[in-house]
Amino acid sequence: MLQTPSGGAGSGTAARDSGLMSIGTVLNVLRDEFPEVTISKIRFLESEGLIEPQRTPSGYRKFSPRDVERLGHVLRMQRDHYLPLKVIREHLDAMERGEAAPLPVVGRQRSGDDDPEEAERSTVARIGRDELLAAADIGEAELHEWESYGLLAPLADGVYDAEAVTVAALVAELGRFGIEPRHLRVMKAAAEREAGLVDQVVAPLKRHRNPQTRTLAEARTRELAALTMKLHSALVKAALGMRLP
Repeated sequence: MLQTPSGGAGSGTAARDSGLMSIGTVLNVLRDEFPEVTISKIRFLESEGLIEPQRTPSGYRKFSPRDVERLGHVLRMQRDHYLPLKVIREHLDAMERGEAAPLPVVGRQRSGDDDPEEAERSTVARIGRDELLAAADIGEAELHEWESYGLLAPLADGVYDAEAVTVAALVAELGRFGIEPRHLRVMKAAAEREAGLVDQVVAPLKRHRNPQTRTLAEARTRELAALTMKLHSALVKAALGMRLP
């Protein structure tokens, strides 16, 4: 149990702050499980109403253990279940009210008759256009503009894959800093070249008829994608570091 001071100057402030964490401390706690999380991401989730940290008189955020636990749930549901933020918020709010709230599922459901390996390969989490608009908190005009620059694209049946939620959220967040969709075309082109390189490496494995080899190809694709993203992030940080005072 957390202990709070019982007296002395400033004891009221100490009692209020007992067990509370700064955003930097929260970031370090979460990074063990979510290495890609950033301070901007935490602030974005706050702006979307997923968490409500306390504020000091100076305006600094202070997070309770409950806030950190809730953040973990949000990040986990985004990563593992590809759920839009609106759906995640409603799910967590229902749980906190003590209501029975089965986890929503976006996309194809696996039936008992499905082959597990085939189902895993063919399962693609998808969301509709309205869900994407709600998750990114944008209008039709903005989405149309993003699509015109190739940042987002619907699938053949008019829905979007789950990664579109992440892309939309990041494009919207960058827009708050004055970075427009047309500025992001270079990032889109770089991502396509990186994806092409990964595809080139795993193509020989994908052509095999052996299911185990195809499974290896999928695992290798995920591994190379993760390494590519880490390298990209490191290169951007290094380039920015060269320009910083």
